[in-house]
Amino acid sequence: MSAIKERIMGAVAVMNDNEAEIVWNLIIHNFPLRSWDNIETVAPDEWDRVMLREIHDDPDCKEFVSSEAALKELGL
Repeated sequence: MSAIKERIMGAVAVMNDNEAEIVWNLIIHNFPLRSWDNIETVAPDEWDRVMLREIHDDPDCKEFVSSEAALKELGL
């Protein structure tokens, strides 16, 4: 994944649901010629399977913080 895509995903990850919905609507309205229903489905590779196992088996992967707590921790 490119650096800009990682930055976008990181930004969305710390947004609350209302902010994320604004971003989603921006995408839908600015890229109307793309069909989101036609996105190719790709089978998970070994890397994906390892991550999914870790999410399932590692209790630390189940600890989440609110966007407000993350922003506070980052000093933003």
